Amino acid sequence: MTGLRYVYAVCRPLGAPLQAELTGVAGAPPKLLPHHGLIAVVSHVPERDFAEEPLHAHLEDLDWLSETARAHQGVIDALTVVTTPLPLRLGTVFRDDSGVRVMIEAREEEFRRTLDRLEGRVEWGVKVYAEPESEPAEQPAGKAASGRDYLLQRRQRARAHEDQWQKAEEFATRLHETLSAYAEAAKLHAPQNAALSGASGRNVLNAAYLVPRRYSEEFVELVDRTKDDPRAEASGLRVELTGPWAAYSFAGEVTEGAQE
Repeated sequence: MTGLRYVYAVCRPLGAPLQAELTGVAGAPPKLLPHHGLIAVVSHVPERDFAEEPLHAHLEDLDWLSETARAHQGVIDALTVVTTPLPLRLGTVFRDDSGVRVMIEAREEEFRRTLDRLEGRVEWGVKVYAEPESEPAEQPAGKAASGRDYLLQRRQRARAHEDQWQKAEEFATRLHETLSAYAEAAKLHAPQNAALSGASGRNVLNAAYLVPRRYSEEFVELVDRTKDDPRAEASGLRVELTGPWAAYSFAGEVTEGAQE
């Protein structure tokens, strides 16, 4: 079949088939390309969109990028149900099957070592958001406080906000320590930018946890209990759990996009 090879992930032979109607990037169904006992999960994609120059141009198109990222993630999610995938970077493309096989051979030892480490494990994401307290209403016209009183009120509000953020960060630190002790590995990510994520509140914890699949139910219950913590409710904190995901945060350096 003609076309370039878009690579989603490398994994070991699947224990169960992928969904029959699964489609991936550019609407193409994912195929399994076996080599040296490993499997590259690929789709055949058109050169007009995925050759080097048009691909670079498309990556600047947010609508195209969002659609492609959803399709890419859909295949990774389907793989996570039936195996432990090692996801590759969005936009990893090779000229043909031979290029994919060369890539596998070049990194075979690394792939096997990483797959051994991640076998039977999934990633869970936990975020904590702090909602700022609402500002008190301004004094009505004609009843303004003196300049000295106004400055005093401003300082008191600033101190109250500082106390709120400190309590939020202390809660997030305790939660991260608790979850890290339960998980096999943990990783802190930079706080999310609210303007980009669209989530309300200040992101005070953005962390990933590597958990054996068989212990995932207990991990979820542990996170759920924190949502009822009176300290969280009193401080206006919101705890969000996402997953299970393929272990992106613990896979190490992923393969760069390439065309050979």
